[in-house]
Amino acid sequence: MDILLVASAFNSLSQRVYAELSDEGHHVDVVLASHGAEAVRTAVHETRPDLIIAPMLKTALPEDIWQGHTCLIVHPGPPGDRGPSSLDWAIAEGALHWGVTVLQAEAAMDAGAVWAAGSFPVPPVGKSNLYRGEASDAASAAVRLAVRRYADGSFKPQPQSDPAIRVVWRDFFRREQRRIDWETDTTETVLRKLRGADSQPGVLDELCGQEMFLHGGHPEDRLHGRPGELLATRAGAVCRATRDGAVWIPELRPRKASGDPAPFRRPAASVLASFPGPSLPEVAAPLELPSGRITWSDIRYRQHGDVGFLSFSFPGGAMSTGHCRRLLAAYRYALTRPTSLLVLGAARDFFSNGIHLNVIEAAADPAGESWSNLNALDDLVEAVLRTTDRMVVAALGGNAAAGGVMLALAADQVWCRTGSVLNPHYRRMGLYGSEFWTYTLPRRVGTETAERLTAEALPLSAASAARIGLVDRLVQAPPHEFTAEVERLAAELAHDPDLPQRIAAKAAARQADEARQPLAEYRRDELARMRAIFFDPQAPYHALRTAFVRKLPNGGARPLTPVGDPVAGDVR
Repeated sequence: MDILLVASAFNSLSQRVYAELSDEGHHVDVVLASHGAEAVRTAVHETRPDLIIAPMLKTALPEDIWQGHTCLIVHPGPPGDRGPSSLDWAIAEGALHWGVTVLQAEAAMDAGAVWAAGSFPVPPVGKSNLYRGEASDAASAAVRLAVRRYADGSFKPQPQSDPAIRVVWRDFFRREQRRIDWETDTTETVLRKLRGADSQPGVLDELCGQEMFLHGGHPEDRLHGRPGELLATRAGAVCRATRDGAVWIPELRPRKASGDPAPFRRPAASVLASFPGPSLPEVAAPLELPSGRITWSDIRYRQHGDVGFLSFSFPGGAMSTGHCRRLLAAYRYALTRPTSLLVLGAARDFFSNGIHLNVIEAAADPAGESWSNLNALDDLVEAVLRTTDRMVVAALGGNAAAGGVMLALAADQVWCRTGSVLNPHYRRMGLYGSEFWTYTLPRRVGTETAERLTAEALPLSAASAARIGLVDRLVQAPPHEFTAEVERLAAELAHDPDLPQRIAAKAAARQADEARQPLAEYRRDELARMRAIFFDPQAPYHALRTAFVRKLPNGGARPLTPVGDPVAGDVR
């Protein structure tokens, strides 16, 4: 069928629906509803779709569109749930299970007949993590079922007037309901509020005499202080005391009215550095945490027998210069451990989306910071490529894009959760790309396919990535079981009697490739192209970066595969 996706932004779920419906043989176009009703009407007129699907919509479809065409809306709540803040309420009320519904558009919000529905568990993770994980799995399955039912022609959608459906209206989740009372709220309550707004909209609070939004929250078991007191920093995050403990907050966002020239999400400590306040100690966490320790760390190492696991999780998948350098130091530590297999990643949600555009945009010299960030990421990728004494596996529990994909491709094997979406390209941010992509991508998929992937700049499902050789193994596991399944598979590989021969063959192949063309040449040529872009004030990259970070319109209304993820980070 010809399917048109109408989305307020081409976010993680919209990209997944696009990729997976394309995999099933449908012709899929995309138009941004944020470009206005006329843009949607024009797209409908030009594409003449058999079916219209709205995976993520913040505004109502034009009445003439849903009256003249079958339009299916993806609502992140169970059948009968209505309102704009469904996931917020689920987290706030401590729901153990939630649902997603594909319903037909009509005049009343979320009131249309049900074409498909699914349910999912609600683990104690942030809203954006839940949205990209369990909710995305359920939504994808429900959309594909609804499309099959529509194509069949015999299915009759279930009206919500059916007595079996209990209708519940949930109002918009207001800012006041997210407020934290540091004197009375328990750590559990504080974490639930922070997780319910981890990416958007954040929790409005006051720090250092300034109103700002808090993004993300993780428990801490040892640090204590007066409720609301700032206690320490760690790797850019800040620790704040609660009534009965403390929480780590990775990111802050100044209010636009604060006068801060960078009113967008950034590492918390860097935001606080702009305001007068207490000098906080940097309290490091060991790479290998003791058993039973509960604290936040964005990089961890653990070892099970002959297998080392270096896991990392950065907000939005974005990796700043500091992130890259700390991860490289951790990687070098992992190489000192007596293992035959090293697993890089294996956490749920994002693997990596490459350089940190928010940190770059906030820098006094964005071109210089872009250059530093890229070189730091290149150093990390090169270290992985030059590892010849053990097998390295990149385990992608979630999405990856641009330099993050190339980081994964530096490993010997790429294992990918079936619900992940990959964007192996840079063009939509106006970049040529680096991270040795001119070596690793053609090595994986061939020159012709590499050129197509980088030129088309379209998202790939995990299944498509495996089909073309970008991914070696699909891991069929829900998000909360991904790490355990990777550990099981890694143990099997570590006990493979052929592993020593495979490691030896890997070292020989690296030596042969180096003789053919040294890695230093790939890096030099890529960086020359990127330096010319970074230090050209007129290069499109700068305007595209600013529009992405500051959420400014960047034009274009034709059916397309656009840029950006309002829930995620640097998706490009």
